[in-house]
Amino acid sequence: MANRDFLDSQVLSRLTALPLHARSAMLGNVTGMHRSPVRGSSLEFAQYRKYVPGDDIRRLDWRAWGRSDRYYLKEFEADTNLRLVLLIDVSGSMAYGPEKATRLDYARKLAGTLAWLAARQGDAVGIWASAGSEHRRQAGPPVNLPARRGPTHLGLVLDSLGDLKAAGTTSLIESLHEAAERVSQRAQIMIFSDLFAPVADLKSAVQHLRFRKHDVSVFHLLDQRELDFQFDRPARFVDLEGGDAILADPDDVARAYRQAVQEWLVGIDEIVRTTGIDYHRIKLSDDYAAILARYLLGRTPKRR
Repeated sequence: MANRDFLDSQVLSRLTALPLHARSAMLGNVTGMHRSPVRGSSLEFAQYRKYVPGDDIRRLDWRAWGRSDRYYLKEFEADTNLRLVLLIDVSGSMAYGPEKATRLDYARKLAGTLAWLAARQGDAVGIWASAGSEHRRQAGPPVNLPARRGPTHLGLVLDSLGDLKAAGTTSLIESLHEAAERVSQRAQIMIFSDLFAPVADLKSAVQHLRFRKHDVSVFHLLDQRELDFQFDRPARFVDLEGGDAILADPDDVARAYRQAVQEWLVGIDEIVRTTGIDYHRIKLSDDYAAILARYLLGRTPKRR
């Protein structure tokens, strides 16, 4: 069994009172706490519609009949369970950071906690590792577990999460397109990545997920040093995804680097505006429990 030290019992206890809500209607297979696109029976009124022969007369609104002398049925929102898919980027750049505090370690804490919370409220949980053929040679085959319910399956998801290794070049774009096609029913897809990919390609992949009616959340993991580029002496910069190392004087490249990073982040912001995804830019120094609390509170539906 993999080590599950990325789960903190105190954090789980603090977040238990905050349910995980879907922002769009879900198609589940059991009754749950999430809104469904089909009509059913719950306490949430949806609409009136005219009676047609064959409808259940027990759903007739007799007050509406008394006012209009016409037969109307009350329809209510159906409540269902959620399919949660954790899409984890395991390219080499996710190994950035000190030992036991890398980008992938941070992603484990976020994803593992959310998986536990979702399973606790009866939702189905699955995991999808974004890895290409080079990753298979270096770190073994990636893990892809479909979303299912139950404590046994949750254990498999958590063990798989603990076993993930960051290696090889990125295949994030291909994995997003593949998830859009292979996750057949609408789901909540959470992406944990540094998003190091061409902005145009990333936008196309996110639009594909949204076209398939998936509720997409992105946890964008960055380190402050990647944003500031505060180096005061010549350094050797190593490409964690297999490219050539570069020996450079920071004074010679800092201005161009910061400008390129700013343009890239502007492109990411444009994707967020045009696709409506739930986006969170996170620094590895941030308290992950506070990040999750804000995320869960931000998804709480407003009372009608």
